[in-house]
Amino acid sequence: MADPYDLIIIGGGPGGYNCAIRAGQLGLKVACVEKGKTLGGTCLNVGCIPSKALLHASELYEGVSSHYGAFGIKTSGVSLDLDQMMKAKAETVDGLTKGIAFLFKKNKVDHISGTGRIAGAGSVEVTDAKGKKSTLATKNIVIATGSEVAPLPGVEIDEKRIVSSTGALSLPKVPKSMVVIGAGVIGLELGSVWRRLGTQVSIVEYLPRIMPGADGEVAKQAQRAFKRQGFDFHLGMKVTGIEKLKTKLKLTMEPAKGGDAQTLEAETVLVCIGRRPYTENLGLAEAGVKTDPRGFIETNHWKTAASGIWAIGDCTTGLMLAHKAEEEGVACAEAIAGKAAHVNYGVIPGVVYTSPEIAWVGRTEEELKEAGIAYKKGAFPFTANARARANQDMQGFVKVLADASTDEILGVHMMGANVSEMIGEAALAMEFSAASEDIARTCHAHPTLSEALRQAAMGVEGWTMQM
Repeated sequence: MADPYDLIIIGGGPGGYNCAIRAGQLGLKVACVEKGKTLGGTCLNVGCIPSKALLHASELYEGVSSHYGAFGIKTSGVSLDLDQMMKAKAETVDGLTKGIAFLFKKNKVDHISGTGRIAGAGSVEVTDAKGKKSTLATKNIVIATGSEVAPLPGVEIDEKRIVSSTGALSLPKVPKSMVVIGAGVIGLELGSVWRRLGTQVSIVEYLPRIMPGADGEVAKQAQRAFKRQGFDFHLGMKVTGIEKLKTKLKLTMEPAKGGDAQTLEAETVLVCIGRRPYTENLGLAEAGVKTDPRGFIETNHWKTAASGIWAIGDCTTGLMLAHKAEEEGVACAEAIAGKAAHVNYGVIPGVVYTSPEIAWVGRTEEELKEAGIAYKKGAFPFTANARARANQDMQGFVKVLADASTDEILGVHMMGANVSEMIGEAALAMEFSAASEDIARTCHAHPTLSEALRQAAMGVEGWTMQM
């Protein structure tokens, strides 16, 4: 019998493949079991990456169709080739999945195709596409099975007319109208893609606000921006059913707090009310791995209740973000290798890749108030930023929240062009427990959008200097 692996990872998404690669770099004998045809999990195949490809392409299309004239660029005869747009998306995904496979070979990670299941202590059973079973021995098992689309009770997703985020990435034509159920990150991003391509988009949200979890002030300003773009919002509404008619869908909803029913009609309905952990049929209970009532695996420093079994990413509690899973994957591999391992969960950024983009790291004002933490605030609008004016894209602002006594940065919230790239500076500063003054006194190139972060940091002490 072959020597057992040091670890076998079940799941080849961002958490799993990063865990595998780091373990290989550390000299461990490692295998990664993935049931999909390619590595990368939901994020790379039907999530983060293809959605960003379509967001970028659709933004270019809208720009050349509607906005370039302001810069003296005259265009005519612009048309949409949706098939080519989808082809470009697929090529992006294909290149990245092949890149992960290359890194596996480079770091001596065995890629095992099939569905993994814990078969006992130090044992993983793999069922391949033909149903053939094999058993692998290992010293450690890492569960990195991720999450799946959360269903809406009473609504059947057929991925044709009623679609999940997966189906919304591959619609064969631009629908005339779409109702998006859920005003979170996924709903706003995919709604933006199809709105830019010509779809009339309505968004229905159970809560009385969009982007739950984001700073309230940012959410309000973002909603105003989306309304100006043509989004139709129905907040505080509960979807009670969807009727399939011959040429359209009839959605029924009622106020979450009670009231008369209302209806919306659309060609397509996108259901994106969240995701749930993928933890069924893994043999968890038999192995002694505990889950909470919602199915999330309970962990302590990525260790489960069962000796030698670890869990990372979306199948555990916490933020359902690819980069959070990546951090946990690397840390888990290092912990298994006997090294010090740490993830700073207070400094994990969040991003909404709409236009304007929205990004944040750390605590919101609402969280600080609820915790009774005294804080100071500095804010700066992009209307006063020279680069934003030159680009004629002045939506949004930057806000810095700092401890009232120590000036340590507690949270940074942004809305505007390219803030997905700018939030990294704020995260780095917070990782080093920087004060707002540290950013305020750091020279930034002029003119750049990042100066808005510096000016907001200056504003914490009231010495903003640009107009």
